[in-house]
Amino acid sequence: MSTTASIAVLHTSLLFASPDSIINEYLAELAPDAKVLHFVDSDVLAAVVRDGEVSPASTQRMVHLAQAAQAAGADVIFSACSSVGPAIDVARRLVSVPIVKIDDAMTASAVETADVIGVLATVPTTLPPTRALVEDKARAAGRDITVQERLCEGAFSVLMSGDRDRHDAMVLDGARALATEADVIVLAQASMAPLAPAIAEAVGKPVLSSPRSGTENAVRVLHEQTAEPAHATGRAFETLEWQGGCGAR
Repeated sequence: MSTTASIAVLHTSLLFASPDSIINEYLAELAPDAKVLHFVDSDVLAAVVRDGEVSPASTQRMVHLAQAAQAAGADVIFSACSSVGPAIDVARRLVSVPIVKIDDAMTASAVETADVIGVLATVPTTLPPTRALVEDKARAAGRDITVQERLCEGAFSVLMSGDRDRHDAMVLDGARALATEADVIVLAQASMAPLAPAIAEAVGKPVLSSPRSGTENAVRVLHEQTAEPAHATGRAFETLEWQGGCGAR
């Protein structure tokens, strides 16, 4: 075990690996002494969208990222992309370092608090893994729940084009429709997280997002994995590009 606690973050977009990203802000707050390593494959999400699923090739690429993180000495691996959940399930079987999904805590909270859970997404390939994770958490908790889905079709492409206002309007419209048939709304992608307060106000129901709860969960596991708090004198930030990410989150 290294003297300084080390957490590796797996990304599928350079945008979310930037030093000023929300995940880095949360890590700086919650684990200020930890060494943070960022591993990026900036084409995985695009490949998943093209293929309409997490293909064996995309799974292999995420496994490679996890293996690289383990080789770099990470105490915990934090997967920051919800779209590649099935690939992370495979990676968990092939590395010895614990891997925390960004939406593990969010989905667990949802099944504890609601019977009908609405999953809102802007990328179609994010819906199946998020639904599956919600159902897995429900089975583990012995809960009988119903999942409703809503896709804000085209919203993520609008966001990537730079039109945040239009993206936000599309997501709010989708949330209003979903709220008519759900007790709580789960935002399937971290890219929608800034809208959580506005959605909750608009629909009058709880809205859960993953970045904060996911980071808290990863830091909790990091503390469990390390014998004592790290005492690094400074914060390390490294970005390692591995092949080529998950902007959708």
